Amino acid sequence: MTSYRSDLLRTLAERGYIHQVTDAEALDALAAREVVPGYIGFDPTAPSLHVGSLVQIMMLRRLQQAGHRPIVVMGGGTGKIGDPSFKDEARSLMTDATIAANIASIRRVFERFLIFGDGPSDAVMVDNAEWLDGLAYIPFLRDIGRHFSVNRMLSFDSVKLRLDREQSLSFLEFNYMILQGYDFLELSRRAACRLQMGGSDQWGNIVNGIELARRVDGTQVYGLTTPLITTADGGKMGKTAKGAVWLNADMLSPYDYWQFWRNTQDADVGRFLRLFTDLPLDEVARLEALEGAGINAAKKALADAATAMAHGEDAARDAGETARRTFEEGAAGGDLPTLRLEEGRIGLVSALTMLGFAASNGEARRKIAEGAVRLNDVAIADPAYEIVLEKAPMKISLGKKRHGLLMR
Repeated sequence: MTSYRSDLLRTLAERGYIHQVTDAEALDALAAREVVPGYIGFDPTAPSLHVGSLVQIMMLRRLQQAGHRPIVVMGGGTGKIGDPSFKDEARSLMTDATIAANIASIRRVFERFLIFGDGPSDAVMVDNAEWLDGLAYIPFLRDIGRHFSVNRMLSFDSVKLRLDREQSLSFLEFNYMILQGYDFLELSRRAACRLQMGGSDQWGNIVNGIELARRVDGTQVYGLTTPLITTADGGKMGKTAKGAVWLNADMLSPYDYWQFWRNTQDADVGRFLRLFTDLPLDEVARLEALEGAGINAAKKALADAATAMAHGEDAARDAGETARRTFEEGAAGGDLPTLRLEEGRIGLVSALTMLGFAASNGEARRKIAEGAVRLNDVAIADPAYEIVLEKAPMKISLGKKRHGLLMR
């Protein structure tokens, strides 16, 4: 591992965040001698970000912890286009009102992870619509567009993927990388921003911005990307059978969030503890060395720490206690996914699909027939079974890890 002088790059390297860096030596020297404002962009395509964005959020947190200034750039401007990187098709266009509502909702996520304010290392959130919405097309083409090579843009993996599949790539989307490069130039001018970070799929866009700042203003800025975060079996981080693992509590309960981390594969525990918690590295080393049933303690530590960071200590404690009661005592905790029955009865198949335990009625019937479904810990193998609920809540389980409540 490269030996860095700055706390920033040393921490990022030790915890596994670094994939590529432009001029690492110069960036390291800069971070060792002064506060470095750095940014990551997030497009507000939904009211919440999900776990797939968490490594980028944690990078901003590490930046602040090392004494530097995080700049959260919301893509109110670029979000009107959509990043085509590694997408099979164009995103649906959003209205200004939807974008504004999404940004307001997403800000709540960042307030859990970063300290906002006016101090030298306090985080700020900006919207790139501030400078993109007012651009005049002809002057922008003349002053900025002339610095971009179409030949080079066509060589980027994010574009080649769409073209190689003979999938449409609109001129609107093709402009995205020019606008993202322009973001870096504007942030360099407005906030003395010297660093852009992002996932490895953003490398080409980041390099575009670095070169634009050098050509237009003669400013030296830097880029740093993280590796693609996948699970040990090669799956995409944050994708589950129930869908995206959202970071806002109103889109995914703290209990379900806790369970996501608790269900981490054994081989991923140490890496995820380094990336997604603030636990000291010596404690991470101790936890990931646990074997056999002991690895469950490491998974609980990961779930507790990750949930406390996203939802607060109380929510993490409640989720852990609910899980303990459910799995260790067989009781039904109050934070489980809940389905309220107005009529007091429902088909077992419908209950599974409405709780999100099965994607379709057919899948639900198969799970029941396989003996994977239990009511109050009693296996039910009849797909036609109708649940009749009295006053007490009823626990419904799919396998060993999926549990929910049926209530009136």
